[in-house]
Amino acid sequence: MARIAGVDIPREKRVVISLTYIYGIGNALSQKILKDAGVDENIRVKDLTEDELGRIRQEITNYHVEGDLRREVSMNVKRLMEIGSYRGIRHRRGLPVRGQNTQNNARTRRGKSKTVAKKKK
Repeated sequence: MARIAGVDIPREKRVVISLTYIYGIGNALSQKILKDAGVDENIRVKDLTEDELGRIRQEITNYHVEGDLRREVSMNVKRLMEIGSYRGIRHRRGLPVRGQNTQNNARTRRGKSKTVAKKKK
């Protein structure tokens, strides 16, 4: 397996898809990186030469990916929680942060439903 930015990318897939396995690199950024590195995006990872891998690694160093990006995102969330903003409070309580409805949905964020006993009429 080719190792780029501390991540083993799949050998059998095309390079443009394999790069998206790195945290912080999506499809569009993957295409841009390969274009700037001068590598064909349809080639498979196993067919890459060491020179091409080196150029891709060099190009990726210009972006925040993997550990640095994860650290930055978690620090941003911690900052929101520390200053006590609305978004920070929602993060702390484990509720949806971006204004979604919570009465009926938001099961992924709130977890498994807890049944509440109802009073008879």
